[in-house]
Amino acid sequence: MTADRVDWARIGLAVFDVDGTLYDQRALRYRMLLDLARHTIASRSLQTARVLQRFRRLREALGEEELDGFQAALVERTTQATGVESRKVLDLVDEWIDRRPLVHLRRCRYPGVEKVFAALRRRGKTIGIFSDYPAAAKLEALGLSADLIVSATDATVDVLKPNPRGLTRLMQAAGAAADDTIMIGDRDERDGEAARRAGVACLIRSNRPRSGSACFATYRDDCFLPLLEA
Repeated sequence: MTADRVDWARIGLAVFDVDGTLYDQRALRYRMLLDLARHTIASRSLQTARVLQRFRRLREALGEEELDGFQAALVERTTQATGVESRKVLDLVDEWIDRRPLVHLRRCRYPGVEKVFAALRRRGKTIGIFSDYPAAAKLEALGLSADLIVSATDATVDVLKPNPRGLTRLMQAAGAAADDTIMIGDRDERDGEAARRAGVACLIRSNRPRSGSACFATYRDDCFLPLLEA
């Protein structure tokens, strides 16, 4: 499948990643970096920045490991690496990764994504979310809604992409088959690989072509026109 040849008439379930797919992650990181800099100056401590940096790096490594029960392992490894107790690590993650970014998300939303969501609904498609992070609050902050939301942090998943467990659970909940499902993400090595393992088509949001992957740069690209013009 190429990006300009998506057969939307055949698709019954459209599954979206969130971070970097529905909003500009670079723009959000810039805003959060400013917030964190202000906090660091006010607190006169680098602890928060140090914990968050190590937490993110370890989380990325656990995705590569595809470790079952990654959440407990992630907190334990962050505690060991930073010397900060687990309760404090969890509190910092909740504040700086789960809650604080919400106020910035609407400004970072990619242009046109809301029209694609609306078009999918008009055509009777099921909209799913499959994210490595908790996604319900982010989706609300973005002004979007989905029929089904599955995150790697769900107790029935607890493993990061590219493991396709969350995607297959979502498909089961939707009653969707692989050949009428499409995964839309921004990281081919995570979203794309999860889709391939689940046997579903995939679109990767990218500003440059990627060998072997169907890509789009914006939600106004030709691949979405059959939806938007209906």
